[in-house]
Amino acid sequence: RFYGLAIPAMIQARASEGNLLAEAKKINGVHHTLSVWESKEQMLVFLHGEAHLKAMKSFSKIATGKTFGYESDRVPSWDEVPQKWQEYGRSYK
Repeated sequence: RFYGLAIPAMIQARASEGNLLAEAKKINGVHHTLSVWESKEQMLVFLHGEAHLKAMKSFSKIATGKTFGYESDRVPSWDEVPQKWQEYGRSYK
């Protein structure tokens, strides 16, 4: 069920206007996604899009975890992602 929701959301992200990067990686048994946007406004359009909303509404039934978003002048490396996620992530239940 996770992949049935995550894959359409990733496809939506990659096809969205303003998307510069959309990747997923499993790190220490945890699925992470990383998306980079030209602007916060374009990211919010994706965030409220059909596939992403459907995935987030189902999140508590299929997963546990955290989300983390921030603005920066550079793309974080995958080496940074777990530390930033652990330190700054907001728990979803």
